[in-house]
Amino acid sequence: MQQFLWVIFPYLMITIFVVGHFYRYNTGQLAWTAKSSEFLEKRLLRWGSMMFHIGILMVFAGHLVGLLIPKDVMAHFGVSETLYHAGAVYGGGMVGILTFVGILLLLNRRFTNERVRNTSDFGDFLTVVLILLIVGVGVYNTIIGNQLNHAFDYRETISPWFRGLISFNPDSALMAGVPLGFQLHVLLSFALLGIWPFTRLVHVWSVPLTYFNRSYILYRKREHIK
Repeated sequence: MQQFLWVIFPYLMITIFVVGHFYRYNTGQLAWTAKSSEFLEKRLLRWGSMMFHIGILMVFAGHLVGLLIPKDVMAHFGVSETLYHAGAVYGGGMVGILTFVGILLLLNRRFTNERVRNTSDFGDFLTVVLILLIVGVGVYNTIIGNQLNHAFDYRETISPWFRGLISFNPDSALMAGVPLGFQLHVLLSFALLGIWPFTRLVHVWSVPLTYFNRSYILYRKREHIK
C-alpha cells in the first residue's frame, strides 16, 4: 500500500496529466476554454476569482520553495528553522486563508446560482470541490497541524520524497510517518493532476501573453469620394 500511494499513484496521475493534455489538445481544441460564465453572475465571480487567483499563485510559489529547496541550502543562506517556520505559518496561513475564501465563494456561486449551476458539468463541480478540499486541508495543516505535530518537519520527509519523484528515485518510507492531514493534502493534489486535462483547468496553459506584444491595429478614416 505504501508503494502504491507514494510511488505508483503519483506517477499514474502525472502520466494521465501529461498524456491527457496531448490527447485533449489534439482532439478537442475547440473545447480548450475556461467557459466563462461572467455574463451569468459577476459579483461573486469578481471577488472569488480575484482572491483565489492571487492566493493560489502565492501558495504555488511557497510550495516550490518548501519542496524543491533543501533545508540545508536554506540554512546556508541564513534562513533559520525559526524564521522559515514563522514565514510558513503566518505568511502561508494568511495566503492560504485568502485562497480558501476565494474558492469558497466560487463554490457557493457554482452550486447556488441557478444559471451558473445549469451551465456547469460534472467536471466543473468536481474541480471546485476538490480544490476546496486541497486548500482547506492545506490551511488546516499550516495553522493547526503544525502546532499539533511539533516534531514533524515536512522538509525532512515530504520534500525529499517529492524531489525523489522528480529524479525517479522516490522513497516511500519517507511518507510512512507523515501526519494524516499532510498525506491527504498530497494525495488530493495528485488526484487534481489526474483530472486536470479533462476540465476547464486547461485554460491555465492558454494565458494570452502574446497580447502584450501585439502590434497596434491602425484605423484610417476613409475619405468620401464624390
